[in-house]
Amino acid sequence: MSIYVGNLSYDVAEADLSSVFAEYGSVKRVQLPTDRETGRPRGFGFVEMGTDAEEAAAIEALDGAEWMGRDLKVNKAKPREDRGSSFGGGGGGRRNNNFSRS
Repeated sequence: MSIYVGNLSYDVAEADLSSVFAEYGSVKRVQLPTDRETGRPRGFGFVEMGTDAEEAAAIEALDGAEWMGRDLKVNKAKPREDRGSSFGGGGGGRRNNNFSRS
């Protein structure tokens, strides 16, 4: 299970987030997604902890807490939705049907 952490400062680093969550147990992994075009953090992240009990304790303590000037949104991460193909769908073999046959 993973924890979603939202409303993060754009200045936060993975090490910062890890140290905050380490107060509630062992942190297995931290992810801070970045924008593809700018490379800037997107303002949210994911934390995986050692046990469900540690995750529950972290969520309870940190949801709504102020950190780095922002009120954190912390809850269990929802499974990622399947958005279909990475090509945006549609299209395929398009044909130009705007011609006339003689």
